Amino acid sequence: SSSSAASDVYKRQRIIREQLAAAGLAVYGGVNAPYVWVKTPAGLSSWDFFDKLLQTVNVVGTPGSGFGAAGEGYFRISAFNSRENVEEAMRRITATLSV
Repeated sequence: SSSSAASDVYKRQRIIREQLAAAGLAVYGGVNAPYVWVKTPAGLSSWDFFDKLLQTVNVVGTPGSGFGAAGEGYFRISAFNSRENVEEAMRRITATLSV
C-alpha cells in the first residue's frame, strides 16, 4: 500500500539522518520528507562534496547549488532507494567522512 511505502521511505530517511549526524555532519530536514540535507564538511563547495563522495565512496546525491545560491554549501541525499542501498551508502560515507 502507499502508506506502507511512505513508512518505508521515512525509515530510510531516519537511517540517513541518524548515521550522518552520528558521523559529526550537520544534518537538516528529512523529518517528514524523503530528502536529507547535509552541510558540506571542511568548507567544501556542494560540487566539491559531490565529487568527493563519487570518487571516494561511489555515492551520488545532489549538490545544493543546483537549488540556487542559498543551496551552496549543502548537499541533498534522497531516501528513495532500497534499505540495503541506503545502509550501504551510509556505511561508506560514515567510514570515510567522519568529522
